[in-house]
Amino acid sequence: MDVRGPEAPGGRALRDAAENLFQELQEHFQALTATLNLRMEEMGNRIEDLQKNVKDLMVQAGIENSIKEQMLKT
Repeated sequence: MDVRGPEAPGGRALRDAAENLFQELQEHFQALTATLNLRMEEMGNRIEDLQKNVKDLMVQAGIENSIKEQMLKT
């Protein structure tokens, strides 16, 4: 038994439309969340690669040792 009372004309259609819209929004949100997570992971990997490349370049240029020496002096 429905305790809400009689439904207004078109009420069921409106409720169904709202539920469908909510479902679509939820699906879009989940897809967007997955895309953002993937892009953030890719950016994290790129940053790690960049850090490694900068470190390698510093080693090649002999800069890393001088920075470590300066840090030890202070």
